[in-house]
Amino acid sequence: MIQEYRGDMESVYQTWFIDNDQRLKAFRTIRNGVIEVIKDIENNTFGNDFKGSTLEIVVTAIAEQKQVFEGAAHAFYWKPKLRIPDIYENERNKKAFGRFLKSCLQATTEKQLIEEIVKLDQSQIKGLGPAVANILYFLHPTVFPPFNTAIVKGFNLLFDQKIKLGSWQEYLKMREIILDFNDKYRNLLSKDLGAVGGLLFEIGTGRLVISENYEITLENMEKQTKAKMKRHSEVINDAIEENDHSEMQYHLARLGKALGYDVWIAQNDHKREWNNQKLGEFSLKRLNLPNISQSIKETIALIDVIWLDKKERIVGAFEVEKSTSIYSGILRLYDLALTMSENQTKFYLVAPDKREKEIKAQLLRPSIRHSNACQISYILFSELRCDCDAMCKFGTDIGVLDKISRNVG
Repeated sequence: MIQEYRGDMESVYQTWFIDNDQRLKAFRTIRNGVIEVIKDIENNTFGNDFKGSTLEIVVTAIAEQKQVFEGAAHAFYWKPKLRIPDIYENERNKKAFGRFLKSCLQATTEKQLIEEIVKLDQSQIKGLGPAVANILYFLHPTVFPPFNTAIVKGFNLLFDQKIKLGSWQEYLKMREIILDFNDKYRNLLSKDLGAVGGLLFEIGTGRLVISENYEITLENMEKQTKAKMKRHSEVINDAIEENDHSEMQYHLARLGKALGYDVWIAQNDHKREWNNQKLGEFSLKRLNLPNISQSIKETIALIDVIWLDKKERIVGAFEVEKSTSIYSGILRLYDLALTMSENQTKFYLVAPDKREKEIKAQLLRPSIRHSNACQISYILFSELRCDCDAMCKFGTDIGVLDKISRNVG
């Protein structure tokens, strides 16, 4: 069963878990986003709604991951009629949620983490259930498995259980069984519980057929066929987007060099190619950045393209977006901005033309628009592609991008 899961080239294991740069980037991005949520709660600037909050940015960045986390944000939407989840209007609950996140962020042992869950559960915050485990996964991926309806369904089928959504006690029980199973088949799965979470997701959705779910699969054959076609289409689109992503990095690297800057390409992308050239050929071999700590440097090293002057100062930072990574890109640029002692750096999102309206909407969010950390401009794929040669020929510095970059607000 696990071998079939691993061998399916369109499975969650292949398309999300293995060798996925966006997944690897997400851990640090989401962790830093959680820090901002904690700060907002502690400073009484969090607000009384999910929309426009730093929590929305974090949870939507999680939902931008592959199918496993689709819909992860729904549990956090503020539902006024039901007054759930009750962490927006209720100050006591809001503070308790902030303390929980902070404690989980700082915890170093499994025992401490479980104790924090028990404490949160005892607070009886209406509507705040194990959906929070999806945040915990990105903080401690070897301790907490992802959690959603399909995963629970797959779990119940595989292990003949009747675990229900909405209960922390049920989640902890499910977690123990998953850990035992994962430990038994560690050589086929991973210490990172995203692998086994993906397996349960595929069983729960019926993509991976086992004896325990074959009847359900037969009953829902038409739905399964549509789901497989959708997954196939997503895999094809991912390949096209990866190609576009590499092309934009190529143009930015070529332009940076022409303007006289040193260029850094995200460390995971050095082996990617465009126009028969490896992107790493344009890049510095090492990102020095004096006076910046190693942990922060690791975050910066994942930004898609960086331009540096001869004094090793960052003059421009670019995040090239695909169809599902706008939030993550914004967070990475903010991570960088918070490390800059002098606000001389220009920040850009480079995005597909068809996503311009969405980009403008995201950049107009109060939590982003009114931030003092940085101002983000955006550049459309078509304009960078069309005007790159001219800018290489006639440009003298980063100011040449003013001709094609756009601002909101």
